[in-house]
Amino acid sequence: MQAFDLTKLGRGSEMEQVRIALVTGPARSGKSEWAEALAKQTGKSVIYIATSAIDPEDAEWQARIEQHRLRRPATWHLQEVPVALPEAILAATAQNCLLIDSLGTWLANLLEQDEDGWRQMVWALMESLMQTESTVILVAEETGWGVVPDYPIGRLFRDRLGYLSRQIGTIADGVYLVVAGYALNLRQLAIGLDQVTI
Repeated sequence: MQAFDLTKLGRGSEMEQVRIALVTGPARSGKSEWAEALAKQTGKSVIYIATSAIDPEDAEWQARIEQHRLRRPATWHLQEVPVALPEAILAATAQNCLLIDSLGTWLANLLEQDEDGWRQMVWALMESLMQTESTVILVAEETGWGVVPDYPIGRLFRDRLGYLSRQIGTIADGVYLVVAGYALNLRQLAIGLDQVTI
């Protein structure tokens, strides 16, 4: 698979003016690879924050993790952060680029929280993003384009992830939608709901 090289497209560095970026898209769309390409362009010390917990019983999941690991430069640092994401963000410095992959897995680790607990976690995450001096790239899955799940926990996951992505999108400098290997910067091409008057 060919690596992304934005400089060949004549666009310069996509990350020159971006401090917070949200990269979203469906499964196997290339969103993680796009996020990795953006992280490389920052020229900063990259910390890859994996929100998934390693499960030695799940061979297929381990293969996915290994595929991601093999793509990453050896100089990148790995942190496994299944829950304490706001704390990890606040611990980073201006010399760091944090690549957080993914919000969906982080949410799944917190899915048993009640609504008040969940809202507090979202608030803490948003606060950490607004306070950090590091560059932060967050990867999120798009789950709301298909059939409404017929079980409550599936609907809860879909709704919370949609809400979380929307909240981060309001403060992100770049919001990239990746579909079939192509990325669109929605901040440049789209109209936000905050810009619509009825």
